[in-house]
Amino acid sequence: MGKEKTLKELQVEVDTYISQFKEGYFSPLAMLARLSEELGELAREVNHYYGEKPKKSSETEKTVAEEVGDLLFVLVCFANSLGIDLEEAHDYVMHKFNTRDKDRWTRIDQE
Repeated sequence: MGKEKTLKELQVEVDTYISQFKEGYFSPLAMLARLSEELGELAREVNHYYGEKPKKSSETEKTVAEEVGDLLFVLVCFANSLGIDLEEAHDYVMHKFNTRDKDRWTRIDQE
């Protein structure tokens, strides 16, 4: 694998890819439908690997990592199409968890 990518680099890479096509990004509702579809595919793979529903011999072999990658791609497309900076969104959420939820979970003792 190459060097690690920042969220900004992921967003630029996806935007560069999408920008080569006249159609561009899908509408927000279409993107949400695609996110739901990809999440369903991820759920199916997780159920095959960790749940009680083994894959049929006729089903294509995919991995959980592949499905997470598909979901991430569509999520980046969705953010890009709405002008959302994923790093800023992440920082906002982490601040929320580190303040509002700071005492919500049992911490591991740090000796």
